[in-house]
Amino acid sequence: MSGLEIERKFLVRKGDAYQRAAFASSHIQQGYIRCEDATVRVRVRDDKAYLTIKSRSVDGGLSRYEFEKEITLDEASHLLKLCRGGVIDKRRWLVKSGKHTFEVDEFFGENAGLVMAEVELSDPREPFVKPDFIGPEVTGDYHFYNKQMLVNPYSKWKQIVPEEYR
Repeated sequence: MSGLEIERKFLVRKGDAYQRAAFASSHIQQGYIRCEDATVRVRVRDDKAYLTIKSRSVDGGLSRYEFEKEITLDEASHLLKLCRGGVIDKRRWLVKSGKHTFEVDEFFGENAGLVMAEVELSDPREPFVKPDFIGPEVTGDYHFYNKQMLVNPYSKWKQIVPEEYR
């Protein structure tokens, strides 16, 4: 897959409402390979693996070019060894809301306690229905980039997040 990725990110209220609303979930581990002008991610999602390259965003984190290719688990295993700072470990829950599917990520390890949701859109102004558990938008806030959370984990800055979301 390749093309323009348009997504918005949100904090998720404490509790298990997103889990109860989910129609599926998967375990994800991902790492990042150093690259000057793009994000290069290696991801293992349950029994499949992917290599993804994303350009820098020019509109505050709302959209950017994305290229993604499925790779073998063996290739992913070798590539993960090249990743800096370890891996992000999370469970992704899929929640249908209106015409969209929200991906809700529950983080583990040094990022435990953080739960974020994102929704992909076809246009930056596309309307969507937010589930009740969705809170403030954090699109473009560098703290909430998975790549950044490897070097500056949530456990070090969670006090900036309102209490009802941590």
